[in-house]
Amino acid sequence: MAPNARLDHRNPLVFDTHELGRRPGALQRLTREIDAPKDLGIQGVVGVPEGAPVELELRLESVMEGVLVTGTARAQAKGECVRCLEPLELELEADFQEMFSYPDADDRGRVKAEPADDAEEDEDRLFIEDGLFDLEPVLRDAVVLALPMQPVCQDDCLGLCSECGARLTDDPDHHHDAVDIRWAALQGLAVSGKDSEKDEISGAETGVDEKQEK
Repeated sequence: MAPNARLDHRNPLVFDTHELGRRPGALQRLTREIDAPKDLGIQGVVGVPEGAPVELELRLESVMEGVLVTGTARAQAKGECVRCLEPLELELEADFQEMFSYPDADDRGRVKAEPADDAEEDEDRLFIEDGLFDLEPVLRDAVVLALPMQPVCQDDCLGLCSECGARLTDDPDHHHDAVDIRWAALQGLAVSGKDSEKDEISGAETGVDEKQEK
């Protein structure tokens, strides 16, 4: 987040550090329940539904450069099994730790980096603005890391039948009679032969009918 970004204190994911102060070593513990923001999770796979409750436990520690935020987020995530496509729910617990820097951190004793390096570093740094910091980007990263990339409804889910789509966990004995590929061509010839015989019989019957009409 750029140092000059404007933060809205009414946003439930924006936190105020004024009470903590800027004395290194000062601590503050916070708990807050928020409504999950949109697209919190791995899109199209699994995530916390928008508006679902998310419990936050935070520990704010004042350090020379800013505020070190350590916390845990807990929520109920929903998605679908990658094997059988059935809906699933799982308990989410995501831990995180992030430094939110004061915009004037360099003036408070931080060793200045070279200009080029400093510009690159600032792109990845999160800042405190007017005593406020936005936890949302940290929360999003933590949730994505805590969620499974390939969620399953159960560890031994057997998935779906490749031929008919039946859920194999519901019927472990489900199967289809396999046709030996060596006979498949002969079966095709047999079907073609039967179709030819039918055409010949049909043609003969048509010829007889035409003679009788004459």
